[in-house]
Amino acid sequence: MSRGKFVTVEGVDGAGKSTHLQFIADSLSASGRRVVVTREPGGTDLAEQVRAIVLKEKLEPVIGTLLIFAGRADHISRVIEPALAAGSAVVCDRFIDATHAYQGAGEGVPRELIDRLMKDACHGLAPDRTLIFDVPYEVASQRLAASGKKLDRFEREERAFFERVRNTYLAIAKAEPKRVRLIDASDDPATIRKAIARELAGL
Repeated sequence: MSRGKFVTVEGVDGAGKSTHLQFIADSLSASGRRVVVTREPGGTDLAEQVRAIVLKEKLEPVIGTLLIFAGRADHISRVIEPALAAGSAVVCDRFIDATHAYQGAGEGVPRELIDRLMKDACHGLAPDRTLIFDVPYEVASQRLAASGKKLDRFEREERAFFERVRNTYLAIAKAEPKRVRLIDASDDPATIRKAIARELAGL
């Protein structure tokens, strides 16, 4: 049995990426593959506890990063790697790029530390395809305000934080065009879905 494909979905808060997770899963399952949809932080009991802490508590950035990688290591070993080994496609809402964008650029955690933790926690695991949903600050903030939900601590961050995160995502997309595809998430849903299908073609 051939190894499954690992697809990650990234973007700033308010980009609407979570809205399209099911469409992404359906697109991958159209070829008959089993698809596992998961998220980070999260995906296991331990990692969901990490998520609750990281999204609520204003932690010292390095502490938050260490917690995220603890949850990630558990998530990889218990969910992602077994699914890929069984030939399933895995769709993960955020992965290592989010750590570079939020903890790295957003909170100032050194890239060297993130890279070292990634090497130890991920054991070489990297996405086969990453979709980055991109919107300007005005669109993201309007969507978050209109959502009616209680915002977590990252969703409440100021514009400067948002811009650092967004610029890092854009830099990642530019640096890794073979892996990363940029989706204009300010478009209408039908246009976004067409872009998603196009960028997943051939996986």
